[in-house]
Amino acid sequence: MKRKETIKDKKLFNNIIRKGKFKKNEFYVLYNVAHDDEEINYGVAISKKVGNAVTRNKLKRQTRAIIDSHRNLFKNNHNYIIMIRKSCANTEYNVLEAALVGLLES
Repeated sequence: MKRKETIKDKKLFNNIIRKGKFKKNEFYVLYNVAHDDEEINYGVAISKKVGNAVTRNKLKRQTRAIIDSHRNLFKNNHNYIIMIRKSCANTEYNVLEAALVGLLES
C-alpha cells in the first residue's frame, strides 16, 4: 500500500464509516463508499483494546500485506476502511488472509 493511497483524515475516515456500506466477519469489518476519483484509498483501524502497540502494529502490517497481494479484488473509485477486531490477535496470517479475501469476494 502506497502512502498516497492511505486515508489519514479523521473527517473522511468517520464519513466513510457513517455513510458507507459494510460487511463483517469474525476478524474484520470492511466499510466502503464510492467517490469520484479513479484511485482506491484504504484506511486500517484497530482498537487499543486488542493489545499493546507491538501487537497492533503487527496486525496492521499483516493487513496491509493482504491488501497489497489481493489488490485486484478492490473496486476502483472506492474508499475502504478495514477495522481489525480483537479476535485477530492470536490468529495465523493465512486465516486472516482467507477471512479478508472472503469479505472482498462476497
